[in-house]
Amino acid sequence: MTVTRNKFGVPQYPLDDARRLFVLASAIDLLERPTPTAIDDLTGIDKSSIDEQVDKLREQYGMVIHKFGDIYRIESWGDVLNKDSVAKAMQQGA
Repeated sequence: MTVTRNKFGVPQYPLDDARRLFVLASAIDLLERPTPTAIDDLTGIDKSSIDEQVDKLREQYGMVIHKFGDIYRIESWGDVLNKDSVAKAMQQGA
């Protein structure tokens, strides 16, 4: 499967692809101020769906992610995900 990249080189995985969640987690980790707008700008993940996607990361992968105002922070990657492995989702694709 060929995956396109946005202007920042971030792969644009299909909506039902788990790697899309991994790109979101990586963006929260990488950005200095990970707000919905900043995450949308970097990843192309619509800012209106970010809260829902963060909930999936919490429920499905056991991540502990807090939201302070508009800013997300990862407290724990949980027992399932490895931060370095998840970061590879931002580099893979096309």
